[in-house]
Amino acid sequence: MQAREERGQITGDLTIEQPYTLWGTIDGNVTAIKGSKFYCRGTIYGNLTVLHGGRVHVYGSVTGDLIVKDGAKVIVSGVVGKYARNLGGRLYLEASANVQGDVLTEDGETQVDPKARVGH
Repeated sequence: MQAREERGQITGDLTIEQPYTLWGTIDGNVTAIKGSKFYCRGTIYGNLTVLHGGRVHVYGSVTGDLIVKDGAKVIVSGVVGKYARNLGGRLYLEASANVQGDVLTEDGETQVDPKARVGH
């Protein structure tokens, strides 16, 4: 499956099921499902939900919530505007991460670098 890149602006909700890099903006909610390897280098104006089998690395920003479901893997190097919720996956916040809400772990593995900013 060929990797896809977007450099413009997308309006509306989007489901990602393949390798995908965003350099632009998405004005809507994004769901990453099994088969996705999503690199968010732009901005999502909405929530980002990562389902079982989805893999995501947030370098840019998500203005809403980040929701990590069972079996998903997420690394945050950028900004999450609201909450980061781990509901059973693997969530890692790097030193450069900034989560403006709380980091909530109901299940799964969450690691937060001591230099990451949380709850500002």
